[in-house]
Amino acid sequence: MTELRNVEADLAQFRTRVVVAGLGVLLAFGLIAARMLYLQVVRHDDLLAQAESNRTAVLPVVPNRGQILDRYGRVLATNYSAYTLEITPSKVADLDGTIDALGAIVDVPPRDKRRFRKLLEESHRFDSLPLRTRLSDEEVARFTAQRYRFPGVDVRARLIRQYPHGDVASHVIGYIGRINQREKASIEEWPEEEQANYRGTEYIGKLGAEQSYERELHGITGFERVETSAGGRAVRSLANTPATPGNTVVLAIDIQLQKLVEDMFGERRGALVAIDPRNGEVLAFVSKPTFDPNLFVEGIDVENWRALNESLDKPLLNRALRGTYPPGSTYKPFMALGALETGTRSAGTTINDPGFWMFGNHRFRSHGDGGLGAVDMRRSIIKSSNTYYYSLASEMGVDLMHDFMRPLGFGQITGIDLRGEVRGVLPSQEWKRNAYKRPEQKRWYAGETISLGIGQGYNNFTMLQLAHAMATLANGGVKYTPHLTLATEDVVTRERTPPKVPAATHLGYKPEHVQTVLRAMQGVTTDGTSARVFAGAGYESGGKTGTAQAVTIGQKDRYDARKLEEHQRDHSLYVAFAPMEQPRVALAVVVENAGFGAAHAAPIARRVFDYLLQDQYPTPQDLEAVQKGLAASPIGAPLKASAMPWPPTEKTAETSPATAP
Repeated sequence: MTELRNVEADLAQFRTRVVVAGLGVLLAFGLIAARMLYLQVVRHDDLLAQAESNRTAVLPVVPNRGQILDRYGRVLATNYSAYTLEITPSKVADLDGTIDALGAIVDVPPRDKRRFRKLLEESHRFDSLPLRTRLSDEEVARFTAQRYRFPGVDVRARLIRQYPHGDVASHVIGYIGRINQREKASIEEWPEEEQANYRGTEYIGKLGAEQSYERELHGITGFERVETSAGGRAVRSLANTPATPGNTVVLAIDIQLQKLVEDMFGERRGALVAIDPRNGEVLAFVSKPTFDPNLFVEGIDVENWRALNESLDKPLLNRALRGTYPPGSTYKPFMALGALETGTRSAGTTINDPGFWMFGNHRFRSHGDGGLGAVDMRRSIIKSSNTYYYSLASEMGVDLMHDFMRPLGFGQITGIDLRGEVRGVLPSQEWKRNAYKRPEQKRWYAGETISLGIGQGYNNFTMLQLAHAMATLANGGVKYTPHLTLATEDVVTRERTPPKVPAATHLGYKPEHVQTVLRAMQGVTTDGTSARVFAGAGYESGGKTGTAQAVTIGQKDRYDARKLEEHQRDHSLYVAFAPMEQPRVALAVVVENAGFGAAHAAPIARRVFDYLLQDQYPTPQDLEAVQKGLAASPIGAPLKASAMPWPPTEKTAETSPATAP
């Protein structure tokens, strides 16, 4: 018997299925519509940005680095445009093979290869590293014709830092170099805005003004938005924000004077700092030997680095800022002022100088066996009596000397606008307790005080500190913070902004005490140890010679330079100011291991004063004599400094006018 189907039930079931299916389809389309609404409306801006980022790239535009000028506008650091051949190691399969193949097209000297290897060790593999710099147009054309053979290699136009005067004033100007890992870590700790300003930047100031004024010199990074192909290559520029070049930094130094001083040192080591006592401007800041900062711009090669780093003369050491020396007899004027200000002695107090001074059973030498006889304060400075200051140191004691010398800046950071300044040592009982570990070393012995009076013992100061103290004394006890920068000049508005320098500090010395010391120092140049050097000078000045021990010589032994190694011989020092009335310059100079201050350091000071006060420049014969320590007063008729050519040439002064006012 055949079963009949219930048509109505089947229809009802079918209708139900259709409704369910329709609802499912409707729900699916609803979800799609909702998703489209979410993507196209809610997330429209976000997704549009992502799409744009896939199609475009934002590239930083590195600003031109600012220039560094001297006080007369002469360029000390600038930039020039050049082509560089660069390799991105992460994009090169066979690095050695690629470099060899490139050598067949463009000359790549072994020195450049070594420098590239050094950069490779210090950088990430995705960084673009220079293999050759300063390509000629012909070399660029040869490489461009075969560029398809070298993925990951490209020619770029770069602005390269240049120091047109080579090694002149290198310690003052400093140099730039590629940012290393330590500096990158430091940059990551900066505020986000400052970090953004260094995106794309590969170089940073390392020493000198380049380092200290990095933020002013760097400029403001710009940005360019470019359309890119699927391969990531730029197709066209869409928009850009131009970079703002760095500001110009104007230094207070006179580069012609700087070079003159460096020339006067010759092959000798040493330092000189000259300061305007009226405002703290640094007129010359010399450290010898120097180095060529151009070697560091693109990464120094191994050979040059080894020559600089391993040299016994330590050309990379900034002796004016970081070299410390016993001041020797140049300390005596400050000791004399201390005696007057603390009431320890009057100017008329007289002592007998038999050529030695006894402390217990210990004999401290003074002026050989003969001595100087009766010595008051003035004569003690003019004739440089050690006995006078041995006894004065014993009377004052180490802590009173420390407390008086400290405000003058001895053993203190001066605050000059250069990084890396060292403190030196101004001894006291507290200093010794902190400096040594063993109990017997921590104790201060009375005999240690004696040699401090003549600038020996634990005393160790920089030439910057000594010049700073001399400037303060010459200025009547008014102390200015020394500064190398005259102004920063806005590259857009050309407006000059002077540096922020702390207000002057008056140390409160009695004018009659200051004049007593300054007049005695004037006597040094007329009747004392530097009289021959300053004979015939057209101005009055004051000074004090000094000879500081590099190694200790026994009290029973005589100093004989011929029996000592060169680096063990005494240092030659001189401190001075000029003119006598209203001083405009104060300086301190040391010539390492050269001997007596009057023979080597004082002649350099004389010619600095002649240059600044009388527009005089030494003759070639005089310059050669100064370099050898064989000069006293100038030899021959001095040349006119303002008529000397700059940059220096082989032309005579008469045919080459000066560029500075």
